[in-house]
Amino acid sequence: MSVFNLGKDRKKKPEISQTSIYRLFILMACYLGLVALLFNSPSEILNGQLKILTSPSNLITDYFALVGVGPTLFNSALMLIHALIVVKLTRAEINGPILAAILTVAGFSLFGKNLYNSMPIVIGAFAYAKLTLIPSKRSLLAALFGTALGPLVSEITFNMNLPIFFGIFFGCLAGFLAGFMLPPIAQHAISFTKGFSLYNVGFTCGLIGTLFTSVLRAMGNEIEPVTLYSSGYNLHFGFILCFLFSLMLLYGLSLNSWSFQGYGKLLQHSGQLTDDFMEEEGFSLALINMSLLGFISVAYPIALGGQLNGPVIGGILTVVGFGAFGKHPRNVIPVLMGVTLMGYVNSFDMSLTSVIIAGLFGTTVAPIAGRYGVWVGVLAGAIHFTIVGNTSYLHGGINLYNNGFAGGIVAAIMIPLLEAVDYHHKLKKVREGVNPADVIQTED
Repeated sequence: MSVFNLGKDRKKKPEISQTSIYRLFILMACYLGLVALLFNSPSEILNGQLKILTSPSNLITDYFALVGVGPTLFNSALMLIHALIVVKLTRAEINGPILAAILTVAGFSLFGKNLYNSMPIVIGAFAYAKLTLIPSKRSLLAALFGTALGPLVSEITFNMNLPIFFGIFFGCLAGFLAGFMLPPIAQHAISFTKGFSLYNVGFTCGLIGTLFTSVLRAMGNEIEPVTLYSSGYNLHFGFILCFLFSLMLLYGLSLNSWSFQGYGKLLQHSGQLTDDFMEEEGFSLALINMSLLGFISVAYPIALGGQLNGPVIGGILTVVGFGAFGKHPRNVIPVLMGVTLMGYVNSFDMSLTSVIIAGLFGTTVAPIAGRYGVWVGVLAGAIHFTIVGNTSYLHGGINLYNNGFAGGIVAAIMIPLLEAVDYHHKLKKVREGVNPADVIQTED
């Protein structure tokens, strides 16, 4: 099944209307906007927004360090509203993958995405739908997740010493072409990873980003990743995030008759694409799952002595978003364990932001743990950590979903081997006299 199928044949009866879901996201945007005003004045927020819009924004440009907390949170609120408008225009119903996309956009707007560098990509993805005469909502996920390539637009516009008119023209053209390429390539990329890396579009963006970076480097341009981090906000954002996740938990419990009934069933899902918890188990349980993942994701960097800065909070919001679409504590924790273990074995400073986001975003391979068990999940996390440090050079940081790119490689390497072992294990059981009907065949 394609990642772009926005629904399934069997649906649980909705516990909440689409209008109410929109209102929840609007309230979240308002929450971010109000918190922004606690850190900076309106004039500071406006000036910060201008600087964000004109920044190259390569991975990893922490907008907290670039312009401060207020403008950054306001940018996230704007991008969240922008994502909601895009969804509304396609007339698609918000389900698990769309919910994940919206929160991912909000999270990455803390360190790389903004209205200027995202719009050409969104337009390009929908232009593909228009040209191929398919419904626009079939390009929706590519449009939202594809804004990972926003730094491509900003890099060409503001960092290549072009006259501003030509910079805007060629930057937007590159973004449009990248967005146009995303839907068909992402459609095929899922067969490469077989749905065991949740950031399918992130893997696709890695391929497209590598193509554009290679062309730009061949033309004599230097495209390099950036390292700009902030620190000192743990107390503030520890409270802000835990308050938000507490509200989500309470609302989810209220919708589920103030109980965790049914949550055990959700934990049995492998998380392999397209495992839509919202449609299969209901919005209330998906919201409960999202909130619990939020608490785990906040505890992870704190436990390692890290900082709650833009990239880390972006990782937390992304994990939370995918709590409606593939991730839950049972398949996430083994991956976090694997990344952490590999870091300690190789004597890394585990408090580094680069290490912490490798763990948070590395949960893209959580379905491997969900399907093959805890220890294979630990191995997947460990392998992911070794690969992700070497992939950012290929695309020069213009793909914000570097972990999605690396996670796709991990899945492509591990899954054929795991399936082969699994197949021969089951074949051996059949030869030993086990009823073939009791053996679940491995999918092609």
